[in-house]
Amino acid sequence: MKHVDAWLSSVLLVYIAAVLTWAALRPPAAERIDADSPALVAWGKTVYATHCAACHGAQLQGQPDWRRPGPDGRLPAPPHDESGHTWHHADRELIRVVQRGLVAGEDRPPDYQGNMPAFAAALSDAEIVAVLSFIKSSWSYDYRAWQERASGSAAH
Repeated sequence: MKHVDAWLSSVLLVYIAAVLTWAALRPPAAERIDADSPALVAWGKTVYATHCAACHGAQLQGQPDWRRPGPDGRLPAPPHDESGHTWHHADRELIRVVQRGLVAGEDRPPDYQGNMPAFAAALSDAEIVAVLSFIKSSWSYDYRAWQERASGSAAH
């Protein structure tokens, strides 16, 4: 019985050490989208360049004719600068779209055809918040203020 207790204690200590190491090595979790945080925006710019720019453009410009379906019947990637519609959506919705993609019949009409994939498996919640902080940092004060009002404090 003493061997079992010692073994369980050892396993528990190794587990605790592993969890603490993992927590120490993870990037800091962002609690909310914050376009005024230089560190969060810089991190988001890096994540955006790696995971988002191929479709949404290095300058957030989106794909040409993003409002009209392409030859495949799907809508091209929209811009995330002020010429697009990203700033029309509350923070909670933006986070959900990056996590789950655009889901026809749930957050879009049943016949919606888009190319936005889900990123929940590829990006942590903190990385998603960082990307959105970077995107939001490109908007003017007026657009950011409007979007903040649309988000409300509950969306953070």
